[in-house]
Amino acid sequence: MTSLPGIGPRHASLLEKIAGGRRVLDLLFTLPERVVDRRILRTVADGHNLAPGEILTAHVRVLSLRKAARPGQPSIIRTEDDTGKLDLVFFQTRNMPSPTVGTELLVSGKTGSFQGELTMPQPDHVVSWAKRDGFPSLEPVWPLTAGLFPYTVRKAMRAALALLPDLPEWLDPSLVTQRKWPSFTQALRLMQSPEIIPPEVAWEPVRNRALSRLAADELLADQLCFGLARLKARERPGRSFPGTGELQAEMLRRFGHKPTHAQTLAIAEIAADLAASTPMMRLLQGDVGAGKTFVAMNAMLQTVESGAQAALMAPTEILARQHFETLSRLCPTECVYLSGTIKGAARRKTLAAIADGTAKIVVGTHALFQDGVTFHDLGLAVIDEQHRFGVRQRMNLSAKGEATDILVMTATPIPRTLQLMEWGEMSVSRLDSKPPGRQPIRTTLHSMDSLDSVLAGISRALRDGVQVFWVCPLIENSETQAAAAAEERWASLEQRFEGLVGLAHGKQDITVRQEALDTFRLGKTRLLVATTVIEVGVDIPAASVMVIEQAERFGLAQLHQLRGRVGRGSKQSFCLLLHDRAATPTAVRRLSLLRDTNDGFLIADEDYRIRGGGDIAGDRQSGLPGFRLAQGARLSLLLTAMQQDSEREIARNPHLEGPRGHALRLLLEIFDRNDPDRLLISG
Repeated sequence: MTSLPGIGPRHASLLEKIAGGRRVLDLLFTLPERVVDRRILRTVADGHNLAPGEILTAHVRVLSLRKAARPGQPSIIRTEDDTGKLDLVFFQTRNMPSPTVGTELLVSGKTGSFQGELTMPQPDHVVSWAKRDGFPSLEPVWPLTAGLFPYTVRKAMRAALALLPDLPEWLDPSLVTQRKWPSFTQALRLMQSPEIIPPEVAWEPVRNRALSRLAADELLADQLCFGLARLKARERPGRSFPGTGELQAEMLRRFGHKPTHAQTLAIAEIAADLAASTPMMRLLQGDVGAGKTFVAMNAMLQTVESGAQAALMAPTEILARQHFETLSRLCPTECVYLSGTIKGAARRKTLAAIADGTAKIVVGTHALFQDGVTFHDLGLAVIDEQHRFGVRQRMNLSAKGEATDILVMTATPIPRTLQLMEWGEMSVSRLDSKPPGRQPIRTTLHSMDSLDSVLAGISRALRDGVQVFWVCPLIENSETQAAAAAEERWASLEQRFEGLVGLAHGKQDITVRQEALDTFRLGKTRLLVATTVIEVGVDIPAASVMVIEQAERFGLAQLHQLRGRVGRGSKQSFCLLLHDRAATPTAVRRLSLLRDTNDGFLIADEDYRIRGGGDIAGDRQSGLPGFRLAQGARLSLLLTAMQQDSEREIARNPHLEGPRGHALRLLLEIFDRNDPDRLLISG
């Protein structure tokens, strides 16, 4: 970013924050959250008829200027046109202009009224009519962060656009003509500098074509990278881990249960992959509580039986610790645990065991792929809840071994469209049944108006020895605000159920949060108030009631994940979805799907249909996970077209030679997809 004229180190670091990267391209890929259309010039009289929040742009004359007499009072520039008077009201005078009486102005902003007079509180723009050429008639509104102002982003974006070179066309020309798409660079200019659009041209159709073009570019880059990775996979040497079955048989004896049919099938599929001499890249997806860990343990033990090591990486300490406890109890081999919180002699001892091969199975967090960790012979990397890791993190772990086999797991059922996006044609094992003896969770919907009756029911459940989760919502994607809401709810419940209520949220120190979970697991507290930190990795079979407050704030798939924290024992379990009394009928209908089914795959497909994808875990509300430009709810047809184009081009020109091959190589570089080898080993 510092290569941009006028952008110093401080502003560069802030721009990198909103751009999610250090490249100038990352900034250009940071699309505006919205564009304000100020092109329609209205009269002051029109302003009286505008809806609340609508923008008025008007040509006015200055009648008078009144500066605030004392702090707390507004300053007012009174203006008029031929239809009426308009007061420009300034509560902050730092950037207030000082025009002389009679000066003609172009003003724009939201209107209000005071004592029957039309006002424009804190106008967005006040410019001299004579200098209106610089007025932002179509104004992009970019995401900001503390210390970063729109002017700085606008200056940086203009400098970045000036660096854009002319690029060859990499899309199928017939498709570009048919869709009336601009070029890649022109699409970026239209999105980031829409004022170049002539006044008589409607913005929305131009915007839609530009967005569709940019989405096609990103989707083609992604599918092309996957296609090249699959091509290289057929050439890449692998290792064979046939196993002996001895450790797996002992683990099954300790397990004490018969695997489900789905588990047996998945174990066999993975075993065949491990025994083959080609590298394994397999996705194991299963609904909540379907028994993925048991399947993964078999794969790890088969690798260990063949003389190599296996690693299991989880995104949180809570989940990693739970996996380690399960493996230590069931696996008849040396298991070690590694995370960032393990220090000193304990850490050195663990690292030595990993390096000399004493540790056969290594469980941990992202600490596993850091520079100081050396494996003796890593044969299999199992990555749990993989959507929470970036591709580079997965690459770094798999690079710890030679031709490492990859098994990625997710408890979030994935719609087929997203499966294609995230994994291309990776082999998939699906666990679609749960271990016997578990009863379906009964889900009910309640308005917050009925909170008193819900609390009365919770009181009866606690008297009967039941343990209860109470989940507070994520507020505007802020863990700080969510933690505050959880603490407030904890205080009110603790007052009612004194001594029985615990608290767990993401702003706590990990040891404090773990202690709260352990206390709840041991039954010393009976009701645990939490944020979404309990979404994965919390296995407390005794808990049989889940209350989710303001459930309409969550995605369906995330609600299903949270609901899956109960129903793990033999007791009948319940999930109570509390929604705001002002929740829309559409929101209540969405929640009704949770009430009517426990099928996570059905819920995931419906969630994708409603929200257009989004982060599978429910963190983002639209678009495709991991993509900057491929956003929106109707990408399936575009994805299919790009996949077919990619397949045709790779079949015709596998080495990407000639003019189009050169253009496609540029495309891969622009979208940072130019290393299919690394993608291949990352899964």
